[in-house]
Amino acid sequence: MKRKDSAANSTHEKSQPTPDVLPRPDFHFTGSIGRTVFDSDAALFPQQIKAPHGAPNVVLILLDDAGFGQFSTFGGGVPSPTVDKLAADGLRYNMFHTTALCSPTRAALITGRNHHSASFAGITETATGYDGYTCILPKECGTVGEVLRQNGYMTAWIGKNHNTPTWETSAVGPFDRWANGLGFDYFYGFNGGDMDHWNPVLYEDHKLVPRSDNPNYHLTEDLADKAITWVRKAKSIAPDKPYFLYVAPGATHAPHHTPKEWLEKFKGKFDMGWDKYREETLERQKKLGVVPAETKLTERSKGLPAWDSLNSDQKKLYARMMEIFAAYGSHCDHEMGRVIDSVKQLPDADNTLIIYIIGDNGSSAEGGLGGSVNENVFFNGLPEKWEDNLKVIDELGGPKHFNHFPSSWAHAMNTPFQWTKQVASHFGGTRNPMVISWPDKIKDKGGLRSQFLHVIDIVPTIYEFCGITAPSVLNGIQQRPIEGISFAFTVDDAKAASKRTTQYFELAVNRGLYHNGWMASSASFVPWEPNRNEKDFDPDKAKWELYKIDEDFSQANDLSEKHPEKLRELQDLWWVEASKYRVLPLDWRGTVRFSDELTGRPSLTQGRNKMEYYEGMVGLPDSSAPSILNKSWTISANIEVLDDKTTGMIITHGGNGGGYGLYMQQGKVILVYNYLSLERTTFTSQTVLPKGKHTLVVDFKYDGGGLGKGGTIKIAANGKPLAEGRLEKTIPLKMSIIEGLDIGMDIGSPVDFTYELPFKFTGKIEKVTIELKPEAAATQTKNETTKTPTSERPADREL
Repeated sequence: MKRKDSAANSTHEKSQPTPDVLPRPDFHFTGSIGRTVFDSDAALFPQQIKAPHGAPNVVLILLDDAGFGQFSTFGGGVPSPTVDKLAADGLRYNMFHTTALCSPTRAALITGRNHHSASFAGITETATGYDGYTCILPKECGTVGEVLRQNGYMTAWIGKNHNTPTWETSAVGPFDRWANGLGFDYFYGFNGGDMDHWNPVLYEDHKLVPRSDNPNYHLTEDLADKAITWVRKAKSIAPDKPYFLYVAPGATHAPHHTPKEWLEKFKGKFDMGWDKYREETLERQKKLGVVPAETKLTERSKGLPAWDSLNSDQKKLYARMMEIFAAYGSHCDHEMGRVIDSVKQLPDADNTLIIYIIGDNGSSAEGGLGGSVNENVFFNGLPEKWEDNLKVIDELGGPKHFNHFPSSWAHAMNTPFQWTKQVASHFGGTRNPMVISWPDKIKDKGGLRSQFLHVIDIVPTIYEFCGITAPSVLNGIQQRPIEGISFAFTVDDAKAASKRTTQYFELAVNRGLYHNGWMASSASFVPWEPNRNEKDFDPDKAKWELYKIDEDFSQANDLSEKHPEKLRELQDLWWVEASKYRVLPLDWRGTVRFSDELTGRPSLTQGRNKMEYYEGMVGLPDSSAPSILNKSWTISANIEVLDDKTTGMIITHGGNGGGYGLYMQQGKVILVYNYLSLERTTFTSQTVLPKGKHTLVVDFKYDGGGLGKGGTIKIAANGKPLAEGRLEKTIPLKMSIIEGLDIGMDIGSPVDFTYELPFKFTGKIEKVTIELKPEAAATQTKNETTKTPTSERPADREL
């Protein structure tokens, strides 16, 4: 029989509105079906979903911990030719705002909802069990990646992912809240807040990436390479399909790891100090027009020292730390430039929307007043001495240190504003530069836009530019309405009024409320001090300030005494917004929130006192590894020594920022305990282990009496003592920021510098058993949850 014709294959160039419900219904053949194929209508395959006609490619770049006055495009002292060029071809935005911290900003960026609405009141490592604080991205807050993917886009996420719950980052997942599960077809990067740029722990999709054998390896360069490779591959395979490329480098977040060839470019460039830098930067900003001509330089934030008050050694150290930071940032700009250049070489470059956001918050003050050679010291609530840091000045920026510059330099990077990262009440924490480029659409090249914008506005703007409807139902879940407002209208009208009239800010009870040109601001604790006088703080008694920001760009003129009624209006409105967006209850606790055990966060080791691991277990994240902190413990390793030269790592947890390692060197057994890089204690056997099978046992008996106390170490093989001694103090709260547990090799940074990575064990490992003995210390530890484990505890400071 003659087959019937079908016109169902016809297509129309004109785009129809994208569905309000995603995914689209399953395909069903609607033609006539007979008893055989010959008396049925012609078969019709389901067609691939196509993006709306003319939809642009989208490149979203988000730098880390960068301030308003950092890069040259907005008047800073760090050269940024990539952004300069992009701005000359596009638009600059000087009133764009973030949340003052990384995970919250990133959750808001990819969902278009406020960070508390998206359950990201803080970073994943400080999650608690309240709705706005769990750091479990709600299914009702679908991501821009998922929506674009289901509307015909190819999607990739390269770089930092700080939006997966810590207890879900191991090799067993679940993976629905990894980047791939959030709508991104391809992921290459790291899970967490920061990463060693010389020896990173990376994933490609869900697979751990082997350590690079390139002696000149640097993470920023690697991420740029992967972004370039992906976008070229995608457009080669599907040239008619648009892509969404999200690039989130680790720079300029600590550690400030910088290639040597970049360092010398900045030698002597910051000898003038942070106070003069602020003055010079504001002058440059005025000449560029990125701040109003009448903008005032705010006073140095409370507690920060004047440059002239420092001695010559301090100036030498701190200037060098800033040189390293500048080189780190300039190098990142160069690498992002390679990505952008590659994008612009593709055939549809002119129809590519590039959104370049300089920072997920203001520059970071977490290096403390004297700078840091190990940021993990800060997260454990401990002090550092600048005199000690001076001793390693020539090593800073290299692989031995997790270095961070002083808080005053962070403040300078945020010129002309007050405060820094974490301080959501003031623009030093939240005002970040943004540049967008779209050759096909932007006519006012080099233009400036000053509408009040927030990071939640990015998603609805992308949807509008791409002709995509924000779905009301996504993957069967009713969606929380988009809380951002598209700023697409600003592209063609520089003088258009802001559509955003109100925006709340909150982070660790640093509070702010913008409303119709006014800004109420209440700062709480200084960001460079992790220890807080929490019990004495009362948010109802905290000081509030008032600014008329449409006349006072930098928040330099506090009008709270002149307009108390306006301040009260905004204070009351803040509580209304807080109730609306899941901000409550307020939580200003400090370092204690980094402890899974003390907060009760989910953990794969929760309730387990005995765990067994086998050779090949590498990259187990810190949050999924056994916590040996503040308790007694025993490690037993069943190994086979093949000869008297047996060498390599048996078990390690952490790296050069803190941790321990049990390994062998030339047949001898060695245990090293790295106390946050401040002190390394090593126990070594005096004899070589003979060929054959052995059971190595490391037994630690904790002194008790609170957090971070000492204890005794005994090491034995087959019951015979090898070494013993004491640890006078131990890590109190956070073993490692970025590295976990490895068996049989060391895939991250080294726990000490006596071996070369990956230090694979040359014998055989049957299994390693870790037994925790928390009973003795549990009661004492829980009673000390807000105390710093040292007599050197800095004084608590409220603003």
